Amino acid sequence: MLVWSRKSPPQEAEVRKRHIVVLSEDERARLHTMIGRGVAPASALTHARILLKANQGEAGPGWTDAAIGAALEGHPATVARVRMRYVAAGLDAAVYRKAPARQYRCRLDGEQEARLVALACSAPPQGHKRWTLQLLADRLVALQVVESVSYETVRQALQQTGSSHG
Repeated sequence: MLVWSRKSPPQEAEVRKRHIVVLSEDERARLHTMIGRGVAPASALTHARILLKANQGEAGPGWTDAAIGAALEGHPATVARVRMRYVAAGLDAAVYRKAPARQYRCRLDGEQEARLVALACSAPPQGHKRWTLQLLADRLVALQVVESVSYETVRQALQQTGSSHG
């Protein structure tokens, strides 16, 4: 007699996790303090809660990714990424966002920004009611304050200084 038996796919609890979170007592205390104070970015607090729920140590509940995702209203893939980052790079890397890889340099130095603000506060050119960002950028180039500059750089510089735009 031939019996066909189709086994259901393994549930997540049965699947062996590659990245197992085992928090030390100090790490758990640090995460509980962070959550208790609530003075951190929302994503950092969520990642701290994920790590506490995923803890497979003696004091941890060891929840599944699906259960953590449902409890914290997140996706199980996010839970898996946080676990992976904890195992690979440690607690701080798992909780906080990574720093941007690109370094931005300032386009205008202090003297150039001062010239820009003085220009923006002066009378607009003939035929215009007020300065536009593009007019300011073009005038900075014409006055040889800078070699080239975009209107977006002018906007950011004026926004940073708190000046009016003309």
